[in-house]
Amino acid sequence: MINVSFVVNSFFSSRTYLIEAQKSIFLIDCGDIESFCDMADSISAVLLTHSHFDHIYGLNDLLHIWPDVKVFTNDYGRQMLLNPQKNMSTYHDKPFTFLHHDNIVIVEDGEELEITDGITAKAIFTPGHNQSCITWHIDDYLFTGDALIPGLKTVTKLPGGDKDKARESELKINKLLSEFNLKICPGH
Repeated sequence: MINVSFVVNSFFSSRTYLIEAQKSIFLIDCGDIESFCDMADSISAVLLTHSHFDHIYGLNDLLHIWPDVKVFTNDYGRQMLLNPQKNMSTYHDKPFTFLHHDNIVIVEDGEELEITDGITAKAIFTPGHNQSCITWHIDDYLFTGDALIPGLKTVTKLPGGDKDKARESELKINKLLSEFNLKICPGH
């Protein structure tokens, strides 16, 4: 059983989800970290839904405090973390490059990670908004990032976007939501 809460970040109102599971805490995406600073060494991982700047900009600050935190993404997400043009931060005030290359863990489509005793996170690749998009299935929740935000059309006009893939990903996500009666946790 997990406890899920979220913070609405100051940049583009993206969300950082806090997942508490037994003695472990992990995040889905990472924006403003001030809300998490009092959690000592409890944060063990960050699972990225994709690597656009508004979902990753707190990572360097987080790893400055907790240098052992692992960051899970796919190969394209890794490329974006290391390139301010690809993660779109170069077009904002503070270009972002992730400084902790050794903390990046590449996941494959369908891979299940054991986050803590008995709690797994399944990586489901859902490209369309961006090639780095991963939807995470954890317990009764589906963390979709920007691959599916209820009531909004998926943005595909940014670099790496693809309307056809977005439609396929939306169908995949909606099937999972209805088939397993999951709660959706979007990126905004």
